[in-house]
Amino acid sequence: MKHARRIAARHRRTRQDHSTETAEDYVEAVAEITSQHGLCRVVDLAERFDVTHVTVTRIVSRLKKEGYVDTEPYRPIQLTEKGTRLAAEASRRHDVVFRFLVAIGVPERTAAIDAEGIEHHVSPETLERFKQLADDFAKKIVPDDGAEMS
Repeated sequence: MKHARRIAARHRRTRQDHSTETAEDYVEAVAEITSQHGLCRVVDLAERFDVTHVTVTRIVSRLKKEGYVDTEPYRPIQLTEKGTRLAAEASRRHDVVFRFLVAIGVPERTAAIDAEGIEHHVSPETLERFKQLADDFAKKIVPDDGAEMS
């Protein structure tokens, strides 16, 4: 019986982790789309994630219940203060992971794809180290005085 409970607990954890990743991805997308186009609609998210409007509607409904977005049927999706904070943090983590991957020689296109997955699974300590290493690398390429090193 203990084994079955452990397995069930792992499955709950996996579902929760996936739910958190989805929330982060969607609020980050809402922020980006709103910044680029002035508003974000269900169709915009459906195109971004290559899913149906029904899928987006279901996820947006959950995000609304969790306090990340405000929206009404046929109205744009807007981030709440809570959603804006989550989007900013997700974007920051993505940027740090991306910069780190590029710093260690991963091509930008691959780094962008890989950062999407890694950003959700890295501890705060590891993320901070990624940031330090990416910053150190950037300083070696372009010193503080702005002159490029050869």
